[in-house]
Amino acid sequence: MARWLYSALLYLLLPPAFVRLWLRGRRNPAYRARWGERLGLVPPLPQAPRIWLHAVSVGETIAAAPLLRALQARLPAHDWLVTTTTPTGSAQVRRLFGDEVAHHYLPWDLPQAVAHFLDRTRPDLLLVMETEIWPNLFAACRKRGIPVCIVNARLSERSLRGYRRIRPLLAGALSGVRVLAQAEADAERFRELGAREVRVTGNLKFDLEIPASATATGEALRLALGHRPVWVAGSTHEGEDALVLAAHRRLLKQAPDALLILVPRHPERFDAVAELIGQDGFSFRRRSSGALPGAADSVYLGDTLGELLAFYAAADIAFVGGSLVPHGGHNPLEPAALGVPVITGPHWHNFAAIYPELIAAGAAREVPDAARLAEVLTGWLADPLSRDAAGEAGRRVVADNRGALQRTLEALPLPTVGDTASQ
Repeated sequence: MARWLYSALLYLLLPPAFVRLWLRGRRNPAYRARWGERLGLVPPLPQAPRIWLHAVSVGETIAAAPLLRALQARLPAHDWLVTTTTPTGSAQVRRLFGDEVAHHYLPWDLPQAVAHFLDRTRPDLLLVMETEIWPNLFAACRKRGIPVCIVNARLSERSLRGYRRIRPLLAGALSGVRVLAQAEADAERFRELGAREVRVTGNLKFDLEIPASATATGEALRLALGHRPVWVAGSTHEGEDALVLAAHRRLLKQAPDALLILVPRHPERFDAVAELIGQDGFSFRRRSSGALPGAADSVYLGDTLGELLAFYAAADIAFVGGSLVPHGGHNPLEPAALGVPVITGPHWHNFAAIYPELIAAGAAREVPDAARLAEVLTGWLADPLSRDAAGEAGRRVVADNRGALQRTLEALPLPTVGDTASQ
């Protein structure tokens, strides 16, 4: 009954969902493309053993990349399907894997949509990254005998409070799902929702790969920028850019040649952020223009896709966005793995398994507002020894926590080599 009511509500929300896509398409036209995929209408994939991995957007796709590479090496006879929810996630899949994988948007969780999708893709195993729970999709997989695993699973206390209201629906969805959790706290929350098969395998984000191309691009950019202080504000959200710019204005009083590389999270906001920078009186360049910032420019707008790692590699300090506004933060391990000290706002609950260790090690600092952000920036830039020590502490935290990839591979219900060969 709970899933029937859930499905009925989804059908009622279908027209507003299309309207929302259309409205989002005003700023990012990619939202107005490939609508059929949202309803499961995709071309049939070739008959072959196939593993399907779902990653919502950019961060989840990057975290999943080492796992998918390891699976490709272990199961060379398999085909691969990767789904995302957002256009930026779609673009990230193409950047990382090109034509090595089939790619579509995840269908909305309507019974007919997921049935159409499964009929056309015929996966043998579904791996879902982190927090996605889709009752109709999971039920359809169970009906077809397709194992489902939530990999790198995380569930914050805040999310759990909301999910408790629909526990009967979620308990049914999770009853046949294997959950591989980042930490024991996440595991306990999934158990409270009704998951029966739960184990802790660690956080795949610690096993991240830093592409050599990103490091090389960052080093080249840093060389071109010279010896001026450089800090990155990465993955900023609406309402956060103004706070970052206010902190930068304070910083410039102490370090007049400092450069801020500002990278909004969503490409549809690039133009609005450019307008905001100009209105605030900063001289700036856009990365998309192809021109590097000059000595008179104090802001460099990172309005391209797929270059955030390179910007981190070029920076002295990284502020990781989504944290001065109540979004929940973004992945701090990318700059930490590069040896770049991290600053975060107070809203980092989506990375509650990561930030406490970084902060305790001195690799990251939490600030409540723009004024304190400017103070920490000023202090670290004035004290290179302390800044470098913080960066090295971040490298150690990442190195000490690696190993989730191997534990995850061991916990997945993968076919044996003999099974693969027989297909």
